[in-house]
Amino acid sequence: MLNRWTDLPQASTPGMPEAPDAPNGPNALDAPDATDALDEIVHVSRLLGADPALVLHGGGNTSIKDRVIDVTGEPVDVLYIKGSGWDLASIERPGFVPLRRDRLAQLLTVRALTDTQMMNGLRQASLDSSSPDPSVESLLHALLPARVVLHSHADALLALMNQVDGRHEIERVFGERVIVIPYVMPGFDLSRLAAELWPTLSSSRTEGMVLMNHGLFTVGETAEEAYARHIEFIQMAEDAAGFVTTSRGPSTALLDGGEGGDLLKLAAFRADVSRCAGRPMIVMQHQSERARQFAASPDVAARASQGPATPDHVIRTKRLPLIGRDVTAYAENYDTYFSANRARRGAELRELDRAPRVVLDPEWGLVTIGASAKDASIAADIYLHTMDIIDAAERQSGYRALPTGDIFDVEYWELEQAKLRRGSSPKRFQGEVALVTGAASGIGRACAQVLLEQGAAVIGLDLAPGITTTFDSPDWLGIQADVSDIDQLRSAINDGVRRFGGIDIAVPAAGIFAKSAPIASLEDDAWLRSFAVNTTAVARLFGLLHPYLALAPNGGRVVLIASKNVAAPGPGASAYSASKAATAQLARVAALEWAPDGIRVNMVHPDAVFDTGLWTPELLAERAAKYNMTESDYKRRNLLQLEILSVDVGRVVAELCSTTFRATTGAQVPIDGGNERVI
Repeated sequence: MLNRWTDLPQASTPGMPEAPDAPNGPNALDAPDATDALDEIVHVSRLLGADPALVLHGGGNTSIKDRVIDVTGEPVDVLYIKGSGWDLASIERPGFVPLRRDRLAQLLTVRALTDTQMMNGLRQASLDSSSPDPSVESLLHALLPARVVLHSHADALLALMNQVDGRHEIERVFGERVIVIPYVMPGFDLSRLAAELWPTLSSSRTEGMVLMNHGLFTVGETAEEAYARHIEFIQMAEDAAGFVTTSRGPSTALLDGGEGGDLLKLAAFRADVSRCAGRPMIVMQHQSERARQFAASPDVAARASQGPATPDHVIRTKRLPLIGRDVTAYAENYDTYFSANRARRGAELRELDRAPRVVLDPEWGLVTIGASAKDASIAADIYLHTMDIIDAAERQSGYRALPTGDIFDVEYWELEQAKLRRGSSPKRFQGEVALVTGAASGIGRACAQVLLEQGAAVIGLDLAPGITTTFDSPDWLGIQADVSDIDQLRSAINDGVRRFGGIDIAVPAAGIFAKSAPIASLEDDAWLRSFAVNTTAVARLFGLLHPYLALAPNGGRVVLIASKNVAAPGPGASAYSASKAATAQLARVAALEWAPDGIRVNMVHPDAVFDTGLWTPELLAERAAKYNMTESDYKRRNLLQLEILSVDVGRVVAELCSTTFRATTGAQVPIDGGNERVI
């Protein structure tokens, strides 16, 4: 069922600096036994993190206590604790923060601290200033006397807790083997309460601690001992809850296609959500049969309106899902929720955006929303697990989440509000969706890469099979398709919209250059194929994309990859030049027709971009010899004497899609280093 101790190898540590020979070297963690302790905790952390039914997306934490020699040569007792931002499934040695245990013990004697003060104290306790921020639960790990402490938010345990009498169930199942801490919001107050209760409630039989509505801690003198207890307790919880897991594994992949409702309605819904959020959002439809059945159940509103399985999830999912599609009503209800609870925190709060993150709709199934595709995928993973937890609890005494105020406290936690006050600059195209054809190589690939780097989710189309893995990112969807085949083109667009919710930007970059031939020798097949790919496919693409571009939250944008040959054709390139010129005219007409819809249509004219598939080594050598030039000089035969690269085109395309050119449509921009024939 769960991972065995031997399932994963010890983590390797490539790239880690070696410990210095002298105690006054730059690395304070230079004791040989420190390496052993870190490897031990890395191994068990990865085991724990490998099962999403135990921890999800950064949830849970682990620690190990050890002694190291600091830069003064003195021994220091430390707690290695998982650092913020690291995921247990993939954590490495640098992900653990070395904290002075004596300083942690001192912090636990303080009667009251804000969580901001606590985090500052934890940072001050670190032996390594380059380490990440320590877990907010570091003091909980410090107060437990065992050498190794493991913490998870196991689904089965949450199913036991979130019942009408969850505490009674926990005590019945585990007896004296755990102590039970009533729910207190994570942070200093929880650590203080546990510090008070552990000495009075624990005994020689105590092997762990349960934090109500939060999770399980197990302890051991070795990582293997703590892990064995953890797995045993979770198995006991699964048996007691009659727990059935249907949601293990990531849900970032599109599960099936062809169903799930009108995709234009999904795109219109995304436009509504984006207006509500005040910024473009990714809307992801997850077409699992499990999600459809849950969303279509007659009592879904009652079952899903209790709240999250653990307050930690509220940051990703908000307190409640939207049942159906009425975004306006959801936003109004959120305003009411905020107004009713804003005084709880005793500080001025900034209201978060009012848009839902989880949608349950009988036709669409599960839809999740996020500022990025990663965020939307995480919300989906969490809610698929929540479905299992709700079902298990409902089969017993009934699912009961924490009261609304407790959930609000975590959603508006001072540490989260501090992040908002500090502000983060979202990437230029955060939450927007681009479609790029010819995206497996050359200019198309460069355009896709620049848009990805600047925050867009990108749907890439290409004939090459490798298109599916051109980029490794949750924001990337590569689809093998022939753009000249209308059915393949329509199917690819549908898959992209289902994955990301709409299309804001289109970059038609796919093109072919027929073998050079004078007009008198031109073959029909070369002419027809050139127009099929370079012109007709773009016309069809425009027709299919227009309804989506018209719904783009920031207005639709199209940047056509045209060619220098539009303005300055060359001999022997009649099929290419004529087809590109026709497509340029098509783009000009689109600029005229689509302006009332807020869609901008511009084009770029690259020339002599030599890192593309059009320029084979043989062709480059042939052309350079024709002009009696070296290949290097031939590449720079422009007024600026520059070698033009695909990334130069990608950057100009991204700029044209930005607000810098919000007032520009119908423009034609050369990217050629200066060509006398064009000028």
